[in-house]
Amino acid sequence: MQSAGRSAHPLFGGGLSAVIPHSSTDVSELREIPDNQEVFAHAHTDQSLIIELVEYQGQVADQDAVRYHFEDIAGSNKALEPGAFEVTSVVPLPKSELSLSECSSAWMLTGTQRVSKFNEGARNTVTLHLGLFRLPHFSTDVLITFNDPQSINPESSSAASVETHREPWTVQDFQCLLQSLTLHNPGLFG
Repeated sequence: MQSAGRSAHPLFGGGLSAVIPHSSTDVSELREIPDNQEVFAHAHTDQSLIIELVEYQGQVADQDAVRYHFEDIAGSNKALEPGAFEVTSVVPLPKSELSLSECSSAWMLTGTQRVSKFNEGARNTVTLHLGLFRLPHFSTDVLITFNDPQSINPESSSAASVETHREPWTVQDFQCLLQSLTLHNPGLFG
């Protein structure tokens, strides 16, 4: 699947692929990334995308699973206190619009978290868009996170990138990634 002249980018050694937005830097070329993740950073903004293979949460109903992962991320971000995170929408993704036909269901969540980078005291307000593909027959959830900073604290290490918000990624770029995600090798899941 291609979008606006962009072709699918191989992920996890070619086991999956997806159309990755313009101006992407593969973070694995800069630092070590866990084997269950692919991480991309926007070259000119503080936006990032994380594609990760996580354990299927069978005890969580499909319609609640994306919220479960959002709250798990909030916990990792130390953003669980009242007012530090909020879910604004959860919608199912129609399977007819997805390339990943192997999923039992797919969901998109939009929310915000007040987070700090590198354990700094300064907190930034970040919109998170999550895409979740449930693959119970592979005991896997594919979780895709688009971090889109909205308000950067002047004391944050991210403040330097605020002035360079040229051609940021959009929700449409994220939706293109979700729709184009394709499984090429089921052996990826073990």
